[in-house]
Amino acid sequence: MSWVTLLWSMDAALCFTLAGIYLLVGLRQRAERKHLLFSCSALAAGAIALFELALMRAETTAEFGALLRWVQLPIWILVVSIVWFVRIYLRAGRPWLAWSVCGLRTLTLILNFIFTPNINFREITGVRHLHWWGGEIVSFPAGVANPWTATGHLSSLLLLAFFVDATIAVWRRGDRRRALTVGGSAIFFIALAAGLSSLVIWGVLRAPFFVSFPYLGLIAAMGYELSEELLRAAQLAKQFQASEAALRESEARMSLAAQAANLVMWGWDISRNEMWMTDKGREWFGLARTGPLDLTQFLKALHIGERERIQQAAGRAVAEGGEYESEYRLARPDGEIRWIAGHGRVEFAPDGKPVVMRGVSRDITLRKQAEDALRESEARFRGMADTAPVMIWMSDTDKLCTFFNKGWLDFTGRTIEQELGNGWSEGVHQEDLDRCLDVYSKSFDARQPFTMEYRLRRSDGEHRWTLDSGTPRFAHDGAFLGYIGTCIDIAERKQAELEHQRQNLELARVGRVAVMGELGASLAHEVNNPIGAIVANANAAQRLLAAGKIGTAELNELLGDIVADGRRAGEIIQGIRNMVRKEKPRRLLIEIEDIIHELLRMVHGDAMAREIKLKAEIDPNAGRVWGDPVQLLQVLLNLSINAFEAMALVTSDSRHLYIHAGVDPAGGVLLTVRDSGPGFPNGMVEQFFEPFFSTKAEGTGMGLAIARSIVEAHEGTLTGENCEGGGASFSVRLPRGAEENVRAEPP
Repeated sequence: MSWVTLLWSMDAALCFTLAGIYLLVGLRQRAERKHLLFSCSALAAGAIALFELALMRAETTAEFGALLRWVQLPIWILVVSIVWFVRIYLRAGRPWLAWSVCGLRTLTLILNFIFTPNINFREITGVRHLHWWGGEIVSFPAGVANPWTATGHLSSLLLLAFFVDATIAVWRRGDRRRALTVGGSAIFFIALAAGLSSLVIWGVLRAPFFVSFPYLGLIAAMGYELSEELLRAAQLAKQFQASEAALRESEARMSLAAQAANLVMWGWDISRNEMWMTDKGREWFGLARTGPLDLTQFLKALHIGERERIQQAAGRAVAEGGEYESEYRLARPDGEIRWIAGHGRVEFAPDGKPVVMRGVSRDITLRKQAEDALRESEARFRGMADTAPVMIWMSDTDKLCTFFNKGWLDFTGRTIEQELGNGWSEGVHQEDLDRCLDVYSKSFDARQPFTMEYRLRRSDGEHRWTLDSGTPRFAHDGAFLGYIGTCIDIAERKQAELEHQRQNLELARVGRVAVMGELGASLAHEVNNPIGAIVANANAAQRLLAAGKIGTAELNELLGDIVADGRRAGEIIQGIRNMVRKEKPRRLLIEIEDIIHELLRMVHGDAMAREIKLKAEIDPNAGRVWGDPVQLLQVLLNLSINAFEAMALVTSDSRHLYIHAGVDPAGGVLLTVRDSGPGFPNGMVEQFFEPFFSTKAEGTGMGLAIARSIVEAHEGTLTGENCEGGGASFSVRLPRGAEENVRAEPP
């Protein structure tokens, strides 16, 4: 067999195979007309391939003319079926173009059978032969072209326009793969086939007709796209089968889970008013195990006080298209009352009408009984709490308060809604708020009891000191439930304790003044002895000299005694001066950082022994000062030791000392020593700087007075104040030092 016969036969066979396959698919899926249209296109393409093979083997002009006439029929089938395949499959292409193509191609077919020998040639003058590779000889026509063949060319041009329009529409729609596969291939192969036919008919190309291969390319592209779609459909069908099996398995599991969870499954056909319910549900509601069931029968099984409410709830769910959820009482035939919780959802038909409601129900009698018992217990607790002589509060596990008794609300003059959550903190005095919240939060996180004092605003606007005690609550299994606490007004007690402290301080001051008086008396006594001896010796010398009874030796002895007594008095006075005198400070350029580091070195051991945490912050822009490093270190050391002693009154985990060196807003150097102790008593800050004033029984009251005098001698200031959140702070402000301020030290 020649290769020409083999090649064109394979072309036809492939087309006929595809036509047969998709004919079967189209017969099974008659609603999908695209498969039948493709089958017609493939069948026509195969017939065109056989006609071309016959034309290449034709020997006479009559045979050639007859074959050219009848080949127009499969060409018409191919064009019409492809046009409507594109319209259906791609959902694109202008309808008027599609009808124009089909109409013009039909006119071409009619004219083809009117003219002799056909629409392509007015006359075929001869059959010529062409030698191809391998010794193959093929025939091609020679003759006069028929002018009416232009109708066929015009239909091909309209067909190309139709495909271009459809391809653009599909591309813009976003389905670019189909636009390229079907539309692009159609444009290319139709243009190629039309061009080859025109060249052969008008004698430009001396070759036989071979448009079947461009048509084969178009059929292959269309078949590929349909095959992809069939493959996806098969995969979806397989997935659907798997989903159905999974659904059946899921339904079985759901039924088992419903039984294990003591659930009842039910459904209500709304249009027919028919209900179905699992056997357990019929048993619950006292219904027959078999037989029809409707909404009226279901409602009769409910407690008489629930029927109208449940009927209205179901009606609202149907009317509004939402979910049905309710809790109701069930009156069992034996007289027992059970509580049931029902949940359902309405399903709708495509036209929007409600069709069915499906749902589940479960017995919640035990839960309702527990809720009733809890409400009764809460009522008893509220009754006792509201009559208690103290303020009571409760908080949940999130630190937010959930309850305040009547005593609390009467005291604050606020509503329960205002106090819930963190609203209660609005009544705490601003100076106490941070400390109060800190104690509460830390104790809460540690699940430990706490006691704290803070000022709470009373209904008349006055802030009253209160003592608040909180205790964590735990369930029987150890689960944390929150806190419960009591609060009492201790304003009178606090007032008495301040007053008592002030009296103690005054007594201590009087005592120290008395001590100083004694010290002065002792000093006078000590100095009076040598002075008395001096006076006595001097008087004796005068008397002896007046009487002329004294010699040189006796006079020298008296003068020696006077000198010795004078020296002894001077030593006594010098000793006292050494204790209290202040010298003019030395002037050196001092690095603030060096002073701070030396201070930390000196107090580190004491701080560890007292369990005090030290923290120092030094601003690199703090600069330097002129002064006596020993005296400035004495000031900071005095402030630190005072802070250590003050923090002995707080718990060890709350003891912190902060030392900061920075730039004063006025341009100088600012040194700050801040502790976390109880702070100064109200209105007594400046008294601490007075000589002989001290809150410590063993103190002399001179430490802060001496420290302030040293700072003032350095042209600076020393002040103290209470800090927000607790503790006291001392601030030392000194002028900034510079090289040009160098002064000579005093001799």
